[in-house]
Order: sequence, then structure tokens, then C-alpha cells
Amino acid sequence: MQEMLLNLVANANKYLSDYILIILLVGTGLFFTFKTKFVQVRCFGEGMKKVFGNVKLRGGKQAEGLSSFQALATAIAAQVGTGNIVGASGAILVGGPGAIFWMWIIAFLGMATIYAEATLAQETKVIDANGEVHGGPVYYIKKAFTGGFGKFLSVFFSIATILALGFMGSMVQSNSIAESCNTAFGIPGWVIGIILAIVSAFIFIGGIQRIASVTEKLVPFMAGIFLIGGLVALVMNIKYVPATIGMIFKYAFAPQALTGATIGVALKTAISQGAKRGLFSNEAGMGSTPHAHAQARVEKPHDQGVVAMIGVFIDTFVVLTMTALVVITMLYAKDGAVLNGLTGDAYISATSGANAIVSKTSAMQMAVGAAFGSSFGNIFVAICLLFFAFSTVIGWNFFGKVNVQYLFNNKKGAVVVYSIIAILFIFLGTLASNDLVWELTDFFNYLMVIPNVIALIALYKIVVKNSKNK
Repeated sequence: MQEMLLNLVANANKYLSDYILIILLVGTGLFFTFKTKFVQVRCFGEGMKKVFGNVKLRGGKQAEGLSSFQALATAIAAQVGTGNIVGASGAILVGGPGAIFWMWIIAFLGMATIYAEATLAQETKVIDANGEVHGGPVYYIKKAFTGGFGKFLSVFFSIATILALGFMGSMVQSNSIAESCNTAFGIPGWVIGIILAIVSAFIFIGGIQRIASVTEKLVPFMAGIFLIGGLVALVMNIKYVPATIGMIFKYAFAPQALTGATIGVALKTAISQGAKRGLFSNEAGMGSTPHAHAQARVEKPHDQGVVAMIGVFIDTFVVLTMTALVVITMLYAKDGAVLNGLTGDAYISATSGANAIVSKTSAMQMAVGAAFGSSFGNIFVAICLLFFAFSTVIGWNFFGKVNVQYLFNNKKGAVVVYSIIAILFIFLGTLASNDLVWELTDFFNYLMVIPNVIALIALYKIVVKNSKNK
């Protein structure tokens, strides 16, 4: 049954990612890049100052919503997850090292897209009588389209978000945690599932303030550990780093030299892997992180827009790039590397199928293990993945909750039922097939993109106005 469902969803995803997703993400990114006159370049320094100029790891409880940094930390917690380790590794193994180049392109354009998302989330948020902030794509979708069409798109987006993030997405995260911890420590998946379910329940019950309190401390800590470990591994193998960077650019335009496919098929694979794994990593255009950015207390929408851009930069150009450099250096560029010299059928055999010597989950563990020893590599990546993936579970659960509140008019009973089901999915993810979980999550992620970008384009004048009146 799982095999049949996997084939069905995988075929649907193939067409969505190879055509629709690339057109929507690249097109929307280009559109806002030019309409805002390269806001991701013009206002990059401003965004960095707003993020790092007044960082506080104890933002405290806000009268309404969150501080700008708490909102960013919640967004980054959702962005920096398995996509930065497992997703990046998978993109490299399927599309070759050149897939990372296309991830960078998607991320650069995505910085303009996420500026638009965060700005519109601020423009359209609603504060109820209890001081609780409600905001996200459903609110700017309804502003963009009144009447039945707007209602349909907002409901469609909400359902897709609940399924993609609250349920299926949490399964991806817990699945990756369970697999890496089993490799590193030999702990059965169901044990990890129970522990994750219990801790998740405690945090979910505390609401957005508890989530923000956790993420503002967890995000800098987890990113710091990962980056230091990766940097040490690269310094130890510094002579191979130039070749690694060269491979990223070489195989971005000539992936057929590695995978053995025709140039058209190989290039399409590299670009589509970069696009879909880039989406899963930084989430620009997907409509997830605007839920967090709507919560920020800022003077004007533009302020959170530039902060949101830095979230994409940190996620892709810092954290994900570190994964890519370590994996490519140790598995491709280094003398005697696992995949060094393999091309065509030999490469495909080593990186795909049930008997692959390198899987998307084990690639980073093998790469770090090649630098520090297999035991340390397994443990280091398992710990990092635990922090990354769990922080994403926290953020995504909140994003799903916002849409449950929207669909059921803030009824507490609906939120309780949603939370119980979400916790169940977290547990089930530790038992499910890795490939099936990823394909289902990709499918619902793609469905989120469609109504979100339609609304972004429809409201582009508001975005452009904010980018000018900064």
C-alpha cells in the first residue's frame, strides 16, 4: 500500500516540481526583485542591523504579538530544519553538487519574495479583543480577492497548510530525527517518537509566547553548534574546498558529466532539485513564515520585511551552504571520497535505490564522519538534526494552528483536536517510510505555493509602496 501511494504522489510531484514550482518560484522572485528595485540588495544592510543590532535572547512576554527578533527566531526555527541537512544532501545526491547553485539562485530571488510576504502579513494582520494577533497568507489572500474566489483560495491554503506543516511536515522532521538517532545511538524509532510527542505537547499547550521563548534561545544555539562543527571540518580539509566550490559551479551547468543523463534531463533535474529543496529549506513563497512575521511588533511593515529577508539569507547562504560544502568536500572532492570519480550508472547506483551506499539522511553523517570519525559524525549530526528538526516542528505547529483558528473561527475545541492529531503524526513519523513522508510533504508544500503567490502578485502595489517608503 505504501509503495503504491509513494509512486502515485511521486509522479504528481515530478510534474509540479519540474514545471509549475519552478515557474512560480522563479517568476515571483524575479517579479518582486525588479518591482522593488532589488530590495534584497538595497536593504540588506538595514535588515542585518535590525536583526543583529539589538539581539536579545530573553525578549519576554509582549503585550501583543512578539518582538521582531522573536518573530524572526520563530520563522528561522521553521526554516532551519531537515531541509538544511537531509534536504540539501538529497538535492546533491539526486541533482549533483550543481543543485546547490540553483538553491542559491532560488534563495536570492526568494529574499524579495519573502519581503513581500512579511510586509503583506503586517499590513493585513488582525488584533482581536483579547490582544491576540492573527495574521498570515489567508488574511492577505482575502484582501486580494473578495467574494467567493477569495474565500475558496483562503480555505484551500488553510487546508493545505494544516496538512503540509501541522501533520505531514511534522512527520518528516520526526522521521529524520528517529533515523539519525537510531544510526548514532541505536535507539528504536518508537522510543524517540514518544519522547518527541511528550515534549511537543508541553510546548504546544503554552501557545505562541512559549514557542517564542523556546525559539529565541534555541535558534542561535543550534545554528552556532552546527556552523562551528562544519567550519572545523572544512578547515581540516581546506585544500579540497576550492575544488568543492568549483564542482558547485561546474555541475550547475554540466550535471550530465556526473549523473550520466542527457544534458537536458540532467540540467532539469539539477534545477528542479535546487528549486524544491530550496523551497523546503527557506520556505520563501510557500506562505509558511508570514504567520510568524505577522506577530512582530514593528513601526511599519517594511521593518519586518527586511528582517524576514535575513531569515532566508541565514537559512540558505549560511546554514545550508555549510552542509553543502562539508558533504561535497568529503564525499566528492577529497581524495578517496565515497563518490569521487563515480559517473553515470555507477553514480546512480551509489546514490539511489534501496542498496545505495549513501542516502539523503546518512550523507551528512558520512561526511562529518570522514573528518572526525564515523562515531562522532553520527552523533554530531544526530544532535544537530534533533535541534533543527524539533525547532521546525514547533514553528510549523503554530503555523497550522493559525489556519485552524481561521477555519473554525477561533474555537478552542478545534485547536485542541488539531494539537492532538499533530502530536499523533509526530509519533507516526518515527515509524513511517522515509521516502513516502518526504513525497507527501512536498506535495502539500507545492499546493500552498499556488494560492500564496497568486495573492502576492495581486497585491504587489502595496509591497512596492512599502519598499519605497522605508
